[in-house]
Amino acid sequence: MRLSPSLIIIGSFILAILAGAALLSMPFASSSGAVTDYLDALFTSCSAATVTGLVTLDTGAHFSLFGLIIILVLVQLGGLGLMTISTFMLLVFRQQLFYSQKHTFKESLNLYSIHDAVHVFTRIVGVVLLIEAGGALVLFLRWLPEMGAGQACLYGIFHAVSAFNNAGFYLPARFASLMPYASDVIVNLTVTTLAILGGLGFIVLADLWQRRRLSLHTKVVLATTVLLLLGGTLIFFALERHNPGTLGQLPTGTKLMASYFQTVTPRTAGFHTIDLTKMFSATVLFMMLLMFIGASPSGTGGGIKTTVFAAVVSTIWATLRGFKNTIIYNRRLPAETVRQAFAVTFLSLAVIAVAIFALGETEKAGIMPLAFETFSAFGNVGFSLGLTPYLSSAGKIIIMAVMLLGRIGPLALLLSLNMGRKEPRIEPPKEGISIS
Repeated sequence: MRLSPSLIIIGSFILAILAGAALLSMPFASSSGAVTDYLDALFTSCSAATVTGLVTLDTGAHFSLFGLIIILVLVQLGGLGLMTISTFMLLVFRQQLFYSQKHTFKESLNLYSIHDAVHVFTRIVGVVLLIEAGGALVLFLRWLPEMGAGQACLYGIFHAVSAFNNAGFYLPARFASLMPYASDVIVNLTVTTLAILGGLGFIVLADLWQRRRLSLHTKVVLATTVLLLLGGTLIFFALERHNPGTLGQLPTGTKLMASYFQTVTPRTAGFHTIDLTKMFSATVLFMMLLMFIGASPSGTGGGIKTTVFAAVVSTIWATLRGFKNTIIYNRRLPAETVRQAFAVTFLSLAVIAVAIFALGETEKAGIMPLAFETFSAFGNVGFSLGLTPYLSSAGKIIIMAVMLLGRIGPLALLLSLNMGRKEPRIEPPKEGISIS
């Protein structure tokens, strides 16, 4: 039986997760030298490979240097995509690239043609490594005076790779994320810049790198990203500026910087510089929206993607104005694209709803933390209101499934299972139904 590219991608992620779990459960992977519970190791491996960042163990305190390296490798593989890495290795050794391998590579990056897939990847991988190296160097120099060369090097590389791949794994102990650096301009701007660049996607980076006429895809991604960042920063600031548990005690400049940071990272980076458990309920709901939207296609983040959000909003706006077609930048979106956007949105909400219902049966927690954790898992974000470390075994399995579905995408999963049928050649008679 010939496997579809989607199934190969899913299988590759699962194999990487299982291999990572086996290594992380070994005694030499923990700082204490003790064997790590396999379910916790599996959860950590799944979170790293899906670049989520939700953890049941204190990453910086529990794992040894070997364990941290395994996590970092899983993050890098998950961010770039296992199929893109294997294709790159084939190109390095100048072996023949078969059509099926090219097609798998194309689906992993969500590109438009096989030629574009190979061309874009060979041009962008060097830029990706360069961006990560640049971020690591900046963070290393920032942390060098207070940590020393060895620890600063580890912190710089770990957080740069984690930030660019939108993974949200961090080293400060006691689940503090980057809260100790809430007022640190260098750390804030470096981490958010890496997260934004990773979340834009390889297609956009290649488009910008080649300095050619920007495609509609790039324009939509950039415009949506800017609007979300500006609007999100203002909304977060307005909601939390008087909250004594988050922004209330900070100077105005730090409030704005923290608002900007917390607007960037919900769109799948997962770092935070404030105590998320003390946010107002309205802010929690707003963060769920940002986590649901996520990053952009072929990027290192999750969510339904900025392009899907733009297509859905533009279609709704066109419908309200009585227009037949969805127009963006004087270009008409194909009906198939619009259908796919709504299908992805609905299926994603369905996955989240089922997961929240299942967690409601397995966990003793309120609806808000359950929903927040689920949105975070599906968006591959890594935010938590403190529930993840206390999940039951069943709850951990549910969240792992949501993380994997969020990374792969519910629509891709359905297509890989061949649940669709071929459209009939003869169109049936058309008849309308009432919708109001």
